[in-house]
Amino acid sequence: MIQFFDVVIDLQSGDSGKGKISNSLIQSQEYTHSVRFNGSNNAGHTIYKEGKKIVTHSIPSGVIHGVKSIIGPGCVVNVDHFFNELNYLKNQGIDVKNKVYIANNAHIITDNHLKEDSSEVKIGTTKRGNGPAYRDKYDRKGIRACDVSELQPYLIDVYDEFYTSNDCRILFEGAQGFCLDVDWGDYPYVTSSHCTVGSAIMNGVPPQKLRKVYGAIKIYETYVGSKKFEPDDEIFSKIRDLGCEYGATTNRPRQCNWLNLDVIVKAARINGVTDLIISKMDILRQLRSWSVYRKGKKLTFYSENSIKEFIMNELKGVNFYWSDNPEDF
Repeated sequence: MIQFFDVVIDLQSGDSGKGKISNSLIQSQEYTHSVRFNGSNNAGHTIYKEGKKIVTHSIPSGVIHGVKSIIGPGCVVNVDHFFNELNYLKNQGIDVKNKVYIANNAHIITDNHLKEDSSEVKIGTTKRGNGPAYRDKYDRKGIRACDVSELQPYLIDVYDEFYTSNDCRILFEGAQGFCLDVDWGDYPYVTSSHCTVGSAIMNGVPPQKLRKVYGAIKIYETYVGSKKFEPDDEIFSKIRDLGCEYGATTNRPRQCNWLNLDVIVKAARINGVTDLIISKMDILRQLRSWSVYRKGKKLTFYSENSIKEFIMNELKGVNFYWSDNPEDF
């Protein structure tokens, strides 16, 4: 039976260190399962193990430390990419045998989905076929993992897995971020799945077993997509270069902006965040420039401590971790 589950989510537009945070938590050996609860290979988590850079896309990062890792029923799966990622992990020296599984009721991204998504330009998606795949899922004409013969050795029934084990402690690892959530994000510039704690619960766990919600943010914001996000100020080019703000999946340059605290407060409340990890502190420290948006106005601070104090005062009751590297929290 499920003892408890924790969730790692991004409170911005993705790229806020969820993978590194999940990787850090998994190493505590507190969890029996690592589960991805939304999205597909349209996201990338960059992790370093013993100095080696490893980038995962659809497989949860728990596999890197030998934890049973499941692509959950809330995900959509590109079969070819799944096998490519398995081979990539093997080549990185990761033992994936009896460690990587796909929920039998997860849905499949087909060649037609990829073809349809390839011409999308309005939103600026990663063109990985997510939107068409999720549309077909809810239109009740999708293909599920249980219908794909080559996936049979990797299929798992998450109900049986979560409720017949004597000790099940799960870390849910989200993709994208709150600002890209299909309901709560800046519609229509959103992803095609739900990026909140509610989405994790929909992967087969009862809400009363929720223990911790780890919210990931950067001290500034980034966004990849078609909408105008970055103000016309050369400081954001400096932030992008110092912060290496280029997509792990597409290598596209990320637009940068100051932290929008209005959004963070909203996201923290809706998701019931218990612990907030704020990373990339070193980037603004190098620039000696600190600003946030709050209640629609830009506020400028003159020290790291003053901006920290202001943010903590706006989010009382949350545990804070300030980090240059979210893996260190």
